[in-house]
Amino acid sequence: MQTSMITTSLDPITSLSLGGIERVASLTSTLLSEYGIKGSILSAPEIATLREQERLLTEGMVFRFDNAKSIAANVADIFAQAAEIQKNAGGASLVGAMLQHLVGAKLDTVLGVGVASHHGSSLADGPTERQADFEVNGVAIHVTTHPSEALIRKAARNLQAGLKPLIVTLADGVEGAAYLLKNTEWKDRIDVIDATQFLTANVYERSFFKAEDCKATLSSILTRYNEIVAVCETDPVLQIRF
Repeated sequence: MQTSMITTSLDPITSLSLGGIERVASLTSTLLSEYGIKGSILSAPEIATLREQERLLTEGMVFRFDNAKSIAANVADIFAQAAEIQKNAGGASLVGAMLQHLVGAKLDTVLGVGVASHHGSSLADGPTERQADFEVNGVAIHVTTHPSEALIRKAARNLQAGLKPLIVTLADGVEGAAYLLKNTEWKDRIDVIDATQFLTANVYERSFFKAEDCKATLSSILTRYNEIVAVCETDPVLQIRF
């Protein structure tokens, strides 16, 4: 009997659609053996990697509050989980969608449900007549993982329309926006905020700076996030489990 290792490319989404990596490995090994080939289409390390990627895609994000960590670190952990799942999901914009709805959840927590309008994340990327992702009391809030020149121009149009533009992005995006705004007439007129700090400050404020209440406050924001996702999105992996 011939022994062989057949190399192939298999992503976690495809393997899940075929019944999971364990089933794929078993079926292909059986098929190969019928042709006198003893081996597998994947090595043991590849199977282990795909198994972990499948777990991430199946389970989604999990909120585990760690009292030993800062509030910012607990928030950052959720973004890190989303980034890992996105990496294994073929480039889907999971982080951007999560960021948008977390900002929306914070607005609902601060202002009350109904003041800010929510929409699917796919609509945010297409041509729309909206001034921003959220427009509240004269403030145009843009939520993005990667600020672009087009976004800066849109924020500039907000200024012309009498609105105060605010860009909420990730840490790397803050640096990117600062670079794009450098040496422009808008550098002192457009606010840019790190999303993690944006959410962290709200947790402390809503908890009245009582450390024992921070977990409950963050949990309430994430609960509202899940409610928004349930209405605006179709991908269940966006839900955060507790």
